[in-house]
Order: sequence, then structure tokens, then C-alpha cells
Amino acid sequence: MKRVLVLYYSQSGQLGDIVAATIAPLQQHPDIDVTVLPLQPRAAYPLPWPFWRFFNTFPETVYEQPDAIAPLPLAGDEDFDLVVLAYTVWFLSPSMPTTAFLQSAQAERLLRGKPVVTLIGCRNMWLMAQEKMKVHLQRLGAHLIDNAVLTDGSHSAATFISTPLWMLTGKRGPFLGGLIPAAGVPAEEIQAAARFGKAIAAQLPRRDAADTAPMLDGLAAVKINERLIASETIALRSFRIWGGLLRRIGTPSSALRHAVLTFYVVFLVTLILTVVPVSAVIKRLIAPLSRARIQRQRQYFAAPSGEADHRREQHA
Repeated sequence: MKRVLVLYYSQSGQLGDIVAATIAPLQQHPDIDVTVLPLQPRAAYPLPWPFWRFFNTFPETVYEQPDAIAPLPLAGDEDFDLVVLAYTVWFLSPSMPTTAFLQSAQAERLLRGKPVVTLIGCRNMWLMAQEKMKVHLQRLGAHLIDNAVLTDGSHSAATFISTPLWMLTGKRGPFLGGLIPAAGVPAEEIQAAARFGKAIAAQLPRRDAADTAPMLDGLAAVKINERLIASETIALRSFRIWGGLLRRIGTPSSALRHAVLTFYVVFLVTLILTVVPVSAVIKRLIAPLSRARIQRQRQYFAAPSGEADHRREQHA
């Protein structure tokens, strides 16, 4: 009997749906025992988010100083053969409850020496968050064997509006009579995540404990938008500069921090509406000159599961 631990935090419920679709084939397998544990923040994160609380969360999120979560309800002597760690992306970082778990003593015990599959549900930018995840897993002595990512299928310009509307109103849309599409991962993509569970269920029972080869290769587990690679790098650098400034100014309840945060929100919106479109045009023009470098980056960020889809129909 193989034992699988599934951990996740889902503020909106979408990641919970992704997890449920993914692990259903595992739960149906007679030789696999699945333990599913949601991460529980001691103080709940609201949905919809209050506007200022949403933005005021980003400095601590980026600098990985999360609020506490409740301990997982485990006896302490459990031993799992595989850990599935599902998370959403906040400000190009793993969500605060996810980071809180990764910094906990329980994470040290549960993940050391174990194969880990990460499962991401987000808008469209996840590369830098996964880089942070890799650092944590390496520090904990875990082995990242697979990564699967489900994103909003709408155009980036549309999701830039629809996702904040979802977070700030609690409504997914569509908005304005369909002019702005509904936010979130499409239902058919969530259902299709069962292919990941089927692939794991087919291989895990006969895998050796030391086997760290990917199980999701060939299933189109990730899709790299090469136009976002540089954008994510630049955006995270900006978040760190402004986040560091806001943390030095004061606590989240500080009046001065609130004033500077107001200025930052205006700055951020202006930047996105002016500099980002110009930058996108420039990157497209110079793309032929950097094709080899971009291809190397694409292969790096797609690992370990990759973008290939030659096995997808087999596990559909």
C-alpha cells in the first residue's frame, strides 16, 4: 500500500476543485491510501478581499513572512510515499499559508527525503513562485519530481482585470455583458487534471522509494508563456524593492505605510498601462535575436514535467 499526502490552501475554492479532480483516480485505486489535509490559517483570509488589505498583504508575501497556520492534525509518526503540494500564487510568490507550512517543523519532518509533486492553480504568472518553492524544497531535503500548472485561459489583458475583480468582489464574472470574461481556470481544464492522477495511480504502486523520475512527462503538465519570463523577473524585483520599503516604513496597520501604499498602487497601475505595453512590443521585436536563450529558459522552467503532450490522450 502506497500512502499519499495531499496538502493545499484554497481561498476561493478553485484550487480545492483542482485538487479534487487530480486526486480522484488516486482515491479510487485499491493500493493507494490518500490523506487530504487543507492548510488552515489561524486568521482567515477573506474573499472578497478588502481593497487595502489585499495590497497591504504583498510586502510580507513577497518577503515570505506569513501569518501562522494551525498545525496539521497528524500524530507525528506518519510516513508517506508521495506528497502532493498544491498552491496558488500571491504576488509572484506561494500563498501565505503555503509559505507558513514550508517554514514549519512539520514540513521538515514530512518532506525530508520524500518525492513531491507541486500543483499550481493561478492566473498566468507562476514561474517566480515556483522558483521560491524549489528553494524551500531543496532546503527541506525533498525531491521535486513533477509540477503541473493550470491557468486562466483568457488573454493576459483580460485576466489583468477579471482576476482582481474576482478577488475584490467575490464574483467570477463574466462582467460587462461578457466584454470581460469570467475569471479563473476553465471547468474543462479542471476536469482534465484527472489525467495527472491517472498517471500517478498507474505508476506509484510499482515505484521504488528512491525513484525520482517524473510521472507526468508527456501530459502537457505545464505551458510556458515565454513573453512572461522577463516580465515576471522584472515584476518580482519591483515587488521586492517596494515591499522592502513598505516593511521598513511600518507595520501593516501603520498610517504612513498606508499612505505610501496608496502611492504605490497608483504607480503600479500607471506602469502597467504605459511601460508594460511598450516593453511587450520591444521584446517582440528583439525576440528573433534571443531565440536560443529563450528556448533554454523555456526548457528550464518547464522542468521536471515538461510541456510535451504525447501521452495526454492516453490518460484523458
